[in-house]
Amino acid sequence: MATVLAQPSSTHTPSLARRFTEIRNTTVGITEGLTAEDQMVQSMPDASPTKWHLAHTTWFFETFILEPYGDGYKPFDPRFRHLFNSYYKQLGSHPLRGTRGLMSRPTLPQVHAYRAHVDNALLAILEHAQEEVLKRVELGLHHEQQHQELLLTDLKHALWSNPLRPEPSTEMTDATAPSAMRWTEVDGGIHLIGHRGEGFAFDNESPQHQVLLQPFRIASRDVTNAEYLEFIEDGGYRRPELWLSDGWDTVSAQGWNAPLYWERCDDGGWWQFVRQGRKKVHPAEPVCHVSYFEADAYARWRGARLPSEQEWEVTAVRMPSSGTFLEDRIFHPQPAQGEGNQQMFGDVWVWTSSPYIAYPGFRPAAGFLGEYNGKFMCNQLVLRGGSCVTPRSHIRPTYRNFFPPHARWQFTGLRLAQ
Repeated sequence: MATVLAQPSSTHTPSLARRFTEIRNTTVGITEGLTAEDQMVQSMPDASPTKWHLAHTTWFFETFILEPYGDGYKPFDPRFRHLFNSYYKQLGSHPLRGTRGLMSRPTLPQVHAYRAHVDNALLAILEHAQEEVLKRVELGLHHEQQHQELLLTDLKHALWSNPLRPEPSTEMTDATAPSAMRWTEVDGGIHLIGHRGEGFAFDNESPQHQVLLQPFRIASRDVTNAEYLEFIEDGGYRRPELWLSDGWDTVSAQGWNAPLYWERCDDGGWWQFVRQGRKKVHPAEPVCHVSYFEADAYARWRGARLPSEQEWEVTAVRMPSSGTFLEDRIFHPQPAQGEGNQQMFGDVWVWTSSPYIAYPGFRPAAGFLGEYNGKFMCNQLVLRGGSCVTPRSHIRPTYRNFFPPHARWQFTGLRLAQ
């Protein structure tokens, strides 16, 4: 039985404690309706079991806050320090990422007991916490929100990988038509990029710095399924002149002919798999689950390109707009609606043309927490904007997500620029 924290009194509990309770409860709520077997599946090495996400986010609070700052804190199980370490090399060894699905022990009830043990201890020390503890709790909450998104992303791949996939409990209605795609003109010149120093941000969003941009234009919304289908029907997956060399090698080796989770219907159309089961590909929804290679090839086919992360950020700051998020509990991108700029945040992460590298003057934090972001600045591309499984309070214009160019199980789409 999952343990849900009681809501603390707003009269006696600081706002950080309330947020801690809400975010921890949201993670548990995402798993409602899943069996213990569902929560143990690891469908590929890049994904993690639901049970592991529940335990690792708890490990983060225990390892980085309770052990160094919890006076007299007794770990739930000392073996968990090794078992649920993800990649922090300075803390010692950890299990290989691809073996997380082998952990039948601890059981799911034990993992929930672990969460309750850590939650109670952390809420107790928050009443008299020093500034460093408060900062680490804030980081831990955003870390947990990252894992809420990863949990949903990995779970979708696990359910899709099982021959006994979920069947829709109700008929899935067609979404409405999208707004027309238009070009938004953005002036060139010197622009400020990066976190401005107010509110929470990860270290890779700083320091703020100037960039020189040429005038450009960016699409008013994300690319739709109907628009991407034109690329497929024009032989886009069979035309090497459209692809980067590594992209063409990947398409050839993997046999890609459509986005992940798409399958041909008997009538020649397309199905796609969503959390609730299989549904017809709706032309108005943003195309989702495409790799950087596919996004880049489509943009080239359209006579356009992908925006740089600086171009995207400048647009998002000046013309913010929102779509679907985790709190909507749809877990599937929806069509753009209305006039003007749409979907800068939510629905699908958009690939940019920018490599994930350090900003000028970046220095990782000292100690264990310095391993959080900086060590991954190699062979990855930046994504921006969040998706339909990103928490609203977690995203911001300066947020930098990153994945290798072949990855497509994340909720990734694209937006064009010229």
